[in-house]
Amino acid sequence: MRRFKYILPILLLGMLQIAVAQEAGTGYTGMIIGLILVAVIAVGAYLWYRRRKSTIATTSAPLSLTLSPQPISRNRIFTVKGVEFTMIPVEGGTFTMGATSEQGSDAYRDTKPAHSVTLDSYYIGETEVTQALWQAVMGDNPSYFKGDLQRPVENVSWNDCQEFIKKLNALTGRNFRLPTEAEWEYAARGGNKSKGYKYAGSNNINDVAWYFDNAYSVDSSSPAYGTHSVRTKQANELGLYDMSGNVWEWCSDWYGGSYYSSSPTTNPTGPATGSTRVLRGGSWYGYAWYCRVSNRFSHAPDIRNNLLGLRLAVGSCGSPSPASRLP
Repeated sequence: MRRFKYILPILLLGMLQIAVAQEAGTGYTGMIIGLILVAVIAVGAYLWYRRRKSTIATTSAPLSLTLSPQPISRNRIFTVKGVEFTMIPVEGGTFTMGATSEQGSDAYRDTKPAHSVTLDSYYIGETEVTQALWQAVMGDNPSYFKGDLQRPVENVSWNDCQEFIKKLNALTGRNFRLPTEAEWEYAARGGNKSKGYKYAGSNNINDVAWYFDNAYSVDSSSPAYGTHSVRTKQANELGLYDMSGNVWEWCSDWYGGSYYSSSPTTNPTGPATGSTRVLRGGSWYGYAWYCRVSNRFSHAPDIRNNLLGLRLAVGSCGSPSPASRLP
C-alpha cells in the first residue's frame, strides 16, 4: 500500500492537467499530456500488481531442498590405549571384480566370470592390524615374528579376529568388522582412483609387496625373513599399504568357488553358508601369483599360522552412505 502514496498524487495531477486544458481552451495538447500521465500510472499500477502477486505465490509455496550425501574424504584416526590406527575412506562406486584383463593367464577359475559390482561407501584400515594394536586390545601378542610391534599381527584365526573386533568395539563404541571380499578387492584395486594395476598399487610387485622373492627366499636368520613392518612398501591409489603381500587378510565372507556366477551385483556379502572363510592379498611366503588383487584363497575359520592376519573395515555394508555417519 505504501507505493499508492506516489501513484495517487500523479494520477490526480494527470486529471487536473486535463481539466485545466479544457478550461483554458489550450486545445488538445494539454489534454494529451494529461491522458499520457493517467495511462502511465495505470500501466505501472498493473505491472506492480502482477509482480507482487507472483512474489507472494512463490514465497508462500513450500520450500523443497534435495540434500546430497556429503562425500567421505577425510582419514579417521583412532586411539586405543595409546595405540593409533587410521581408517581410510573408500567412496562407493561400481567396478569389475574378478578375472579382469590385466590378470591375464594368471586368473584362476574361481575368479570367473569377471562381473560388475556396486558398493556403498565405507572405511578400511590404512594398514593390516599391527601387533601393537592387537596387544593393546587383547593383552597378548600371538605372532610368530616378534621384535617390532609395527609388524602385522599373524597367527590369528578368523574366530580370533571376531573376538578381537568384539573387544575393540567395546573399547571404541564403534562397529568395526572385517571387510567383505568385494570391499577388499575394490579397495585393493584403488577404488574409484584405480589405475588398473595387477597388484595393489603397481604392476611391479617389488614396489608394493613383501612376498616369496624378497621375504622368504633369504636366509632364515636374516632380518629380511618373514613379515615386515607396515608402511615399508609403496601404498596403492587410496593410500593403503600391504594389500599385496606381508600377511593374508581374513574377509567376512564364506568362500564359494562358483560364487561369482550368482553373486549379487550390489553389496555382495558372500554365500550364506560354507566351510572356509575368504582370505585375500597373499603373504611373505607366497609367490607373486598369490598377491594379485583378484586372487582368492580360504581356510577353515579356526586355522592359525604365521601367514594369517587381518585388516579392519567400518560402515555397514549395504546401508546408504554408511561411512558418512562416522564422526
